[in-house]
Amino acid sequence: MEKNSTIDIIMPTYNGEKYLEQQLQSLLMQSYQNIRIIISDDNSKDNTAQILKKYKEKDKRIEVYFQEKNLGVVKNIEFLLKKVENPFYMLCDQDDYWLPEKVQKSLDILEQNDADLVFGDLEVVDENLNTIYPSYNDFMHISRKIKNNINKIDLNYLYNCVTGCTILAKKKTIAWVLPIPIKSGYSIHDHWIGIMASVNGKLAYVQQKYIKYRQHGDNQVGATKVTHKYTNMEPVREFFIDVKLGIFETYVENNCKFPNEMQQLNNKALNYFKMIKQKKYFNFKGWNVFHQLYKNETFLYYIENFIIMNLPCIGKPLFKIRWAILKLIKKR
Repeated sequence: MEKNSTIDIIMPTYNGEKYLEQQLQSLLMQSYQNIRIIISDDNSKDNTAQILKKYKEKDKRIEVYFQEKNLGVVKNIEFLLKKVENPFYMLCDQDDYWLPEKVQKSLDILEQNDADLVFGDLEVVDENLNTIYPSYNDFMHISRKIKNNINKIDLNYLYNCVTGCTILAKKKTIAWVLPIPIKSGYSIHDHWIGIMASVNGKLAYVQQKYIKYRQHGDNQVGATKVTHKYTNMEPVREFFIDVKLGIFETYVENNCKFPNEMQQLNNKALNYFKMIKQKKYFNFKGWNVFHQLYKNETFLYYIENFIIMNLPCIGKPLFKIRWAILKLIKKR
């Protein structure tokens, strides 16, 4: 890398007036100063546009685009990715807070590992930046998977382990990910970027937390576990299967972007989840497909998912007992 290369930081905004200034200040105070902040406002209805205009006048490193109609978050990110001109780019949310070393440390790890994309962990915080969970990846139980699969396609194949706002990547990765699929709400942009980077290049991981990942009432995606709200297993099973259907439908529709052997697995997996969605009590068909998908997960995760999706007749009473125990110990 050329010394002190400019890094493009892309930020989609929408009705972000509450936390936007604090985030912008954290970007401008980065220890690595050679940055270009590219912002696209998705037709906000609050004071976001006024805040952006003020900061654009304040610092020449800020470049702002205002959309005349709402594109939606994915199309807005696509718009921004097409504006990247420099060798590296980063993704940035409007409501987080970056520690001053975020850019420099990400770049150091990328270079040390000769990687195409680097991502990391986050500290989950409340509206006032007070710690809720010291580690997002520990909370989501994905730290082990990241450690064991950092340079395997398995890393991001079955579910997402790459949080978008932690990414720093080489510009060439943009060609791998565009256009970003939008059919499924369960295969969002960072998942797609992560899987395409795993298929085509090399990833590296920053274990230290250089982002305060803010949780508040307006988050579109946050540090929550959707299934915790359910008191019985039926909606959990439906959710699990629908998520996988969305992911593998996305993969199959974009099969040309995968190696041949993965194209075959994508097709098998999609047909498998379509099949088990119709089963109400038990299923043993297609066990080899399930095993191929889940064999690198922990034993407990493997068994839990097999029971929930293939043996609901057994899973339902076990789920009720588990939920009652968790409620008793005040974890629900």
